[in-house]
Amino acid sequence: MSEDENTPKLRVDKWLWMARFFKTRQLASKAVSAGKIRVNTQRVKPAFKVKPGDGLVITRGEYMWIVEVLDIPKRRGPAKEAQLLYEETEESIAGRQQVSDIRRAERISRPREEVRPDKRQRRQLRTLKQKD
Repeated sequence: MSEDENTPKLRVDKWLWMARFFKTRQLASKAVSAGKIRVNTQRVKPAFKVKPGDGLVITRGEYMWIVEVLDIPKRRGPAKEAQLLYEETEESIAGRQQVSDIRRAERISRPREEVRPDKRQRRQLRTLKQKD
């Protein structure tokens, strides 16, 4: 047996689900199929086997994680255990923080309506919603 055969491997969609990047395995599988997940800079299928040492680029919305697989889990455990399965790069952490700061600044600068709708406006809103 070669060293490669002894290395534990797991489907990439299962690993993403067990590492808690996605809430369900189906969501993880769809993301992999859509090309949102890259393993060692290559687009892969959900059945692709990842092993410790592989690099993953995970894109969800505006956020992007660049992680290295450290371990293959036996089961989907709590979040504390899931965080031990990978190591995130410094530039990935900084990039996600920057996106978060931009979103926070946009939310703060957006004008908020201070006044609640009165009775007449609520009726109008209700009739608009019923037409849809």
